[in-house]
Amino acid sequence: MPSITFTKGHCTGNDFVIVPDVDGALDLTDDQVAVLCDRRFGIGGDGILRVVRAEAIPEGRDAAAAGAEWFMDYRNADGSKAEMCGNGVRVFVHYLVQAGLSELSDTPMLLGTRAGVKTVTRAPNGYEVDLGPWTVDAAEVVVRAKGGGAPRPGLGIDVGNPHIVVALPDEAELGGLDLTVQPHMQPEPPHGANIEFVVPSDPLVTDGVGSIRMRVFERGVGETLSCGTGVAAAALAVRHWAGPAAPDHWRVGVPGGTLEVRMPYVGDEQHVLLSGPATLVYSGEVALA
Repeated sequence: MPSITFTKGHCTGNDFVIVPDVDGALDLTDDQVAVLCDRRFGIGGDGILRVVRAEAIPEGRDAAAAGAEWFMDYRNADGSKAEMCGNGVRVFVHYLVQAGLSELSDTPMLLGTRAGVKTVTRAPNGYEVDLGPWTVDAAEVVVRAKGGGAPRPGLGIDVGNPHIVVALPDEAELGGLDLTVQPHMQPEPPHGANIEFVVPSDPLVTDGVGSIRMRVFERGVGETLSCGTGVAAAALAVRHWAGPAAPDHWRVGVPGGTLEVRMPYVGDEQHVLLSGPATLVYSGEVALA
C-alpha cells in the first residue's frame, strides 16, 4: 500500500489532517479522505487540508495569477469538497510557517481557496484571516433540531460558504440540542449549509465588544467543537438582528474555545475578519487504503 506523510492540527478543537502535496501529485478519493478522517479506523479529523502550490493544480491557477503561492484544498470528513474553512486557513498557514514553506512577518500572506484568495496576518491571539465581504439572504429557512423544541427561523449568511444561523433563548436550550442528528431545514438550501445555534450574552455588549455563544452542525461533518466561518456568520447574524448600533467587534464562545470577529472597512467594502489560535499536534506517516 502507498503511504503519505501528514500532520494533525486544530483550531479551538476543529481538527484537520494536513497532507503536504506541494507538486499536486496526490489524488485522494472521497473514500480515502473519509477513512483518514475516521476517528476509529483512521487518524481522525473534521476534514483534510491538502497543501499544494497554487500553480500546480487547475483549481489554483487563478489564485496563482493573483499572487498566492499556496492553495488550500479543503475536503470535509465525508470526502466532499468545500469552498472555505476559516479555522482551516489559520492552521494551514501555521503549518506553512512551521514547516519552513513560507514566512509571515509584516507582509500579509495570500492563500488560494475555492472561495477566492484570502489574506492572512498575525494577530495577538494567533492568526487573522480576511474572509472578505458577506451577503445576507432575506429568505427565511425554518430549522428543526432534535432536543431543540419548536422549529425556529434561521438567517442565511454567506461568507464564502453557506450558513443558516438560528437564535436560541438561553444556554439551557443550547446545551440541550442533540446534534448527533442532522437538523432539518425547510426549504433545504440547494448546496446544503452549516447550521449555527447562538445565544447572546447578557449583557450583549461590554466595552464596545459583542459576545455570544454557539454550537454548530457542519455539512459533511456533523457537530464540531468550532467552525471559523460559522463563528463569523453567527456574529454577523446577531449584529444584523441587533440593528445599526451594534458593534463591529465580537467574541464568540464555542465548545473548543473563543474566537474573535471584526467587521472593518477595506476600501469601500465592509469585510469580516476572523482571528484565533492554531495548533499543530503531531506528525506521522499513514498507509492509504
